[in-house]
Amino acid sequence: MTTERKYTFSWSTIGEKLAIARPSLGPTTRIEVYRLLQYTLRDVLEEEFGHQRTDEMFRKAGAIAGREFFNKFCLEAEDISCLVKTIEEKFKELGIGIFRVESINLEDMTFTLNVEEDLDCSGLPDTSEQICVYDEGFIQGILESYTGKKFKVREVDCWCTGARTCRFSANAVG
Repeated sequence: MTTERKYTFSWSTIGEKLAIARPSLGPTTRIEVYRLLQYTLRDVLEEEFGHQRTDEMFRKAGAIAGREFFNKFCLEAEDISCLVKTIEEKFKELGIGIFRVESINLEDMTFTLNVEEDLDCSGLPDTSEQICVYDEGFIQGILESYTGKKFKVREVDCWCTGARTCRFSANAVG
């Protein structure tokens, strides 16, 4: 079945001349506004498709965003250290969170990564649920773009489970 598409992501969709478009307000907004969009969209999608399918869609969107993030900001990374440094700098600069590497095993292609002050969940109530599926996809997209391999990324600790940081396990698959 072919689905008619209205939008295919490109950076021009976001807007390239934000200084002209928003001369008084600038390019930033508050976390509440971002979360308002994210969680109302999630609410509608879960109502229509259920939580599992919604997670899959958020993860898929995150993977697209991660690939685009890599292509825009990380293409010059010559090695894993340079990639990590670039991600750390850009996550902080863009207000995504504070990116940290807990462990990397390039032989097995396994990673344990942390995002503190995560845009999606920091400060939310403890629900005993790991909720950062968009971030799982985002990290997946970055790693797949860098390595050329497929990855499965899952959140193993979350602010919303009481961990006060988001920890992700990433493993090459296939």
